[in-house]
Amino acid sequence: MSDPRLAVVVLAAGAGTRMRSKKAKVLHPIAGVPMIGHVLATARELDPAHVLTVVRHQRDEVSAAIAELSPEAIVVDQDDVPGTGRAVEQAVSALPADFDGEVVVVSGDVPLLDAATLAGLVAAHRGAGAEATLLSAVLDDATGYGRIVRDADGGVDRIVEHKDASDAELAIAEINSGSYVFSVAALRTHLPSLTTENAAGEKYLTEVVGLLRAAGQPVAAVPVAEPWIVGGVNDRAQLSEQARRLNAIIVRGWQLAGVTITDPATTWIDLAVTIGEDTEILPGSRLLGATTIDRDAVIGPDTTLVDCEVGEGASISRSEATLAVFKAFATVGPFSFIRPGTELGGGGKIGAFVETKNAKIGRGTKVPHLSYVGDTEVGEESNLGAGTITSNYDGVNKHRTTIGRNVRIASHTVLVAPVRIGDGAYTGAGAVVRKDVPAGSLALTVAPQRNIEGWVEQKRPGSASAQAAADADGQTPAEPTA
Repeated sequence: MSDPRLAVVVLAAGAGTRMRSKKAKVLHPIAGVPMIGHVLATARELDPAHVLTVVRHQRDEVSAAIAELSPEAIVVDQDDVPGTGRAVEQAVSALPADFDGEVVVVSGDVPLLDAATLAGLVAAHRGAGAEATLLSAVLDDATGYGRIVRDADGGVDRIVEHKDASDAELAIAEINSGSYVFSVAALRTHLPSLTTENAAGEKYLTEVVGLLRAAGQPVAAVPVAEPWIVGGVNDRAQLSEQARRLNAIIVRGWQLAGVTITDPATTWIDLAVTIGEDTEILPGSRLLGATTIDRDAVIGPDTTLVDCEVGEGASISRSEATLAVFKAFATVGPFSFIRPGTELGGGGKIGAFVETKNAKIGRGTKVPHLSYVGDTEVGEESNLGAGTITSNYDGVNKHRTTIGRNVRIASHTVLVAPVRIGDGAYTGAGAVVRKDVPAGSLALTVAPQRNIEGWVEQKRPGSASAQAAADADGQTPAEPTA
């Protein structure tokens, strides 16, 4: 049951100019999820009665992402008045008039802030009977952050933004993280009083603290155990730092769940990935999207899987695959390129330097090396020799190739689609197959071999080849003509 006295406001209106990106800052992904998706997931875990997100920059794109990630969230448009104070003021106005609980305020660019930390903040706020409670952190370098100025008794007196701080205030190491809990009554009372008379020309939410203190109302601050929990993302460097930290958490979680990850520093795993026990992930591997891996598989080294399904005991080495299915005990690689729509049956093999696309390859079937298999269905226990090509494109349309079970396709065969190869059929090496091959037949398109005696001596006199041929025949090679 949701907490009827709790609302969460997610601030996502900023332009994020330091990202230097055409994409809104909060849409940049970490572990396969847009930053704002992490924040919305944390908000949902608190089980509030209301979730509101305030948007402005790239409003349509951000709102679409919110609708997909958290359909229950209410989108609130910030007007032309800048600042977090104005954003929260508009969010509060969107709450029901009879809501009289607490409002948690978080930023959409703080992806690692977890629900347990916020739940502790709410509990501390309620326990202290405060009108506002801040989540703070103590940093070695507080540059750019608002400082928490405490009174003589250690209570919160005010927050000073970095741009407006004196030298003495800049020396303070305790910073405002940008996450808060307010009583909604305090916000309704003091937000209308905010002005833009400051260095940034914005309505600062932090000024509510000073107004509360001036009115003699209590304000508390709760420091986080680890500053990285409240680390914001303002540029690409901070994005990679937070991504690395979250990835380390994800990797460790899978290690503790029974997955062997030999080099955590070079292994990247998205949040939605699932991995079975006793699977081994080798260095340089990336498991992305909604990839699922069953138990006892071996992935890597140097392998990327995107939205793939990997069966029990399967092995994928030095390969890249997207939207593909590999059944139990299948093997892939090295150096395979597996494109969307590929399905490799149990015990099947896609070997070195093979590209597949929209191909269903049956149980026990092998495509060992140097082949392209596209828009194709292959039955079970067949073998496609080195250099097999399914020629699926006629310059206008794509066509399908169907290969039966227990078929043997010889090396350097080209199958010109649309074409069907019957069960148990064979092709000869170098065949170009343009017509259907009946079951149990051998398809040949090789012309009789013709050897032109003495061609090298005649056409390449004086060459190393001519000398080698003459040595083999015990003759003196001809001199080259002028």
